[in-house]
Amino acid sequence: MLAAVGVSSLDDLFETIPAEVRFDGRLDLPEPAAEADVWRELSGLAARNRPADELVSFLGGGIYDTFVPAVVEAVTSRSEFLTSYTPYQAERSQGVLQAIFEYQTAICELTGLDVSNASMYDGATALAEAAILAAAHGGRPGGRIVVSGGVHPEYVQVLATETHGLGPAPVVIADDGGGLTSAAALRAAVDAQTAAVVISQPSFFGGIEDLAAAARIAHDAGALLIVVADPLALGVLASPGQEGADIAVGEGQSLGNYQNFGGPGFGFFAARKELTRRLPGRIVGETVDGEGRRGFVLTLQTREQHIRRERATSNICSNHALNALAGLVYLSWLGKDGLPALALQLARSAAYLRERLLGVPGVEPYTRGPVFREFAVTLPVAAGDLVAALAQRGYLAGLDLGRFWPERGNTLLLAVSESRTRAEIDAFVEEVSAHLD
Repeated sequence: MLAAVGVSSLDDLFETIPAEVRFDGRLDLPEPAAEADVWRELSGLAARNRPADELVSFLGGGIYDTFVPAVVEAVTSRSEFLTSYTPYQAERSQGVLQAIFEYQTAICELTGLDVSNASMYDGATALAEAAILAAAHGGRPGGRIVVSGGVHPEYVQVLATETHGLGPAPVVIADDGGGLTSAAALRAAVDAQTAAVVISQPSFFGGIEDLAAAARIAHDAGALLIVVADPLALGVLASPGQEGADIAVGEGQSLGNYQNFGGPGFGFFAARKELTRRLPGRIVGETVDGEGRRGFVLTLQTREQHIRRERATSNICSNHALNALAGLVYLSWLGKDGLPALALQLARSAAYLRERLLGVPGVEPYTRGPVFREFAVTLPVAAGDLVAALAQRGYLAGLDLGRFWPERGNTLLLAVSESRTRAEIDAFVEEVSAHLD
């Protein structure tokens, strides 16, 4: 094979790779072993894992211990969905196309916007694609993206990576010290070179943002407003579209998908109709066949694989359709009454947990105002120490924010899901109190 490609050795094969980034030496791997021995070794390693459902979880930050009803797996495990691929041939893919069309409809209803694509990898990459769209749409390809400090820090990292080389690095403004966007800081950061303003609802710290005010600031400068939304929060909060958002994106894991070490989930992406032709990925549309019967087709595909490269607006390659289908089934299962009821339950549980925790000596609030399902508190000890200690007691106590901001090493982000009972919350607070005593 080396002779066929015109090189004399393996080293010659990789000579185009700079020497400083090539690995020099032997990989530290064990010697080959029999299949039975490998199986025994891997089984032993797997046995060291502790299933998350053995712990009472108050961990959030974008991935949640949500309850997945049996109907979700009953539908998504059907072979016509489980084994299906991209529906290139409409005449053979009507079921899959209809499912995607119904998903798009649900996302539009949820976000209050006009058009949705057929989903994306996850919330973070959906945000990056939204920023690229905003810069191109506004005629500001080198325009700035101003990001609220209340946006998930990992989303900001993905945004900076995907937009690298396309313009200035995203400008992140600090939160107001209480988990919310500072309107004054946002107004000062937005100018005529700003392509988009990015804000989360709720914020990463769980606070409820004033989207209407952010929309006015963005639009006065000719920029778009991108909202990173928690889909379940939209059961009780005004939709991004109602508040003036131009684009809404987010992570759909909490819609009928398991945690699975943080994925896979799916990203949703909705926008105003004026932005339709710049949406990344694909859009399924409704039509009629030659006999007037209802049918579905891939109406728009902006990926370079499908259209002339110079006209492509995205290179997104997967829409995580099976996970998005789970989200559709979950939303259909909840229905128009179940979604707000669930959202209200989460808000009440979070308020109860926060009230109980703030009654523990030394625990102080970080997130100000009302919250949805998570919030941050400051502790008299390092948050990481508390998390480690309570893990031994059967609890995932939350997210140590020192992971992202060293100066917040005593700040803990906690979340509740519909899986948490009041008895579990009370027992958890007692454990926190005992540890801090």
